[in-house]
Amino acid sequence: MRVTLPDGTSLELQDGATGADAAAAIGPGLARAALAVRVDGQVRDLSAPLAEGERVEIVTPPRDGQPDPDALWLIRHDAAHVLATAVLELYPGTKISIGPPIEGGFYYDFEFPAGVTVSEDDLPRIEERMREHVRAAEPFVREDVTAGEALERFVREGQDYKVELIEDLVRDQGVETVSLYTNGPFTDLCRGPHGPSTKDVGAFRLQSVAGAYWRGDASRQMLTRIYGTAFFSQEELEAHMRALEEARARDHRRLGRELGLFLLSDYAPGAPFWLPHGMVLFNELTRLVREENAKRGYQEVRTPVLTGVELWRQSGHWDKYKDHMYFTEVDDRLVGLKPMNCPGHTQIYAAERRSYRDLPIRYSEAGLVHRHEPSGVLHGLLRVRAFTQDDAHIFCTEEQIEDEVVGCLEMGFGIYDLFGFEPALELSTRPDNRLGSDEMWDHAEGALRQAMERRGLQFDVGEGEGTFYGPKIDLHMRDSIGRSWQLGTVQLDYQMPERFGLEYTGPDDEPHRPVMIHRALLGSFERFIGILTEHYAGEFPVWLAPVQAVVVPIADRHLEYAREVAETLRAAGARVEVDERAESTRRKIRDAELRNRRASGVAQDRRYTRPR
Repeated sequence: MRVTLPDGTSLELQDGATGADAAAAIGPGLARAALAVRVDGQVRDLSAPLAEGERVEIVTPPRDGQPDPDALWLIRHDAAHVLATAVLELYPGTKISIGPPIEGGFYYDFEFPAGVTVSEDDLPRIEERMREHVRAAEPFVREDVTAGEALERFVREGQDYKVELIEDLVRDQGVETVSLYTNGPFTDLCRGPHGPSTKDVGAFRLQSVAGAYWRGDASRQMLTRIYGTAFFSQEELEAHMRALEEARARDHRRLGRELGLFLLSDYAPGAPFWLPHGMVLFNELTRLVREENAKRGYQEVRTPVLTGVELWRQSGHWDKYKDHMYFTEVDDRLVGLKPMNCPGHTQIYAAERRSYRDLPIRYSEAGLVHRHEPSGVLHGLLRVRAFTQDDAHIFCTEEQIEDEVVGCLEMGFGIYDLFGFEPALELSTRPDNRLGSDEMWDHAEGALRQAMERRGLQFDVGEGEGTFYGPKIDLHMRDSIGRSWQLGTVQLDYQMPERFGLEYTGPDDEPHRPVMIHRALLGSFERFIGILTEHYAGEFPVWLAPVQAVVVPIADRHLEYAREVAETLRAAGARVEVDERAESTRRKIRDAELRNRRASGVAQDRRYTRPR
């Protein structure tokens, strides 16, 4: 049997050989380091048999500074099973549910026996038991059994959540066999893969305890979720923990409270209340976007927040997006809160006859939209239910697509540069749940690709990440501590003009269908302000800062003059406060210097200024 290695060479193996055999055939060093085998891009256990002609790559720990994401995923999956092993030993009678690797680490969900509560104070004890199993180098052994055998086992053990998972697999997918993985005394229902043994887990840390509903359903059992992370070395783990500490120091929710930017309330989950200082940020960003739109020929419009559902049926959102919308009845008519502005903009376009001489037509709107997000994913300003988009839609001819797309990108580059952001581009292609023919998608994806390639722009491809109505270019950036965020998006849409029957009269005096480009560069003001708050650790550039100057009177007799100075500065356009507290001058100056960074403890050099 021959398999192909990453460099294109062939490797001769015995029939039925496994990934471990392939690693041994290449060399003893690789065999000792091997964690798993990647076969035609899919990661499998080293014990999995190979087949003729497969493309094979051995997954190992990082070498020469080149980390393998699959290797990290493996040891975090291993660590989740080791966590469950330790918990079952320390807390007999615990019921286990699921424990996957996730970005940044892993977790496992447990139902502890009545009267047992596990908190973060218990994590060191659990960690120590985990270390015993890691030191024991217990092999991960896979066994494929019938679904009936697995059910009998987990019913006997009282593991109700595993029983439910198997029953669902049988009912919904017709599964006849399932895989079990055993490490030491612990056996779990698991698809795998896993590394050879627990010793590869390396350096790990349990981080926090939280509540989580079984299967994310608020009507089901509340479970205890234990989060952790794992790396190959202690140095990597410590670096990660320092980064987390830095991120906590920058948490926009805490900074938002301490800097008086916004507040969150149970009266309106997912809908922030903006405070005066926060409104300064909001209004300055709004002014920036309005000025940039005006330079580029955008016309500002406003569309209703509440419209009849007929609009959303025609746009396609009813079929593809209604579960994320809010509806009510008005005068016996079903109406919906808008989750986006685009259908409203089609109505403005359709209100007049259009000629090819009118195109492109560019509409912009700082539009308030509402989207139903599950309560469990709401996160400060970063994941909300009510937000304001810096939205725009362009109606143009086929020949104008390239210039308009590049114009949107260049506008984004200019705005991001004010904050020191260097965006990376990603072409997001057709999702499974989509409207339109494959031919339409081929054409639309090709148009976006061509626009970027002709201008020499580098981009990645996100397969299946497009919207249901069209492909898009997403703009990603990294903040000052290396976290990646998606900000802007430019989307090409042939569907909505077709569904609303939009037309323009061409030079041949015949009706033609315009192309619609959806464009948002900040994404939403809420999310962008959350990102900026963490990026700057509350130390906003002067043009954006809620307070640009503080007047410090030396003594009470100077208060009147201090107020006059403040009024003079306000008249010049500065945002000013007077510190009238009964504190020493030294204390007032110190507090004024640190007022933005006091919440974060992070001092940074911020040179980005907005031209006036």
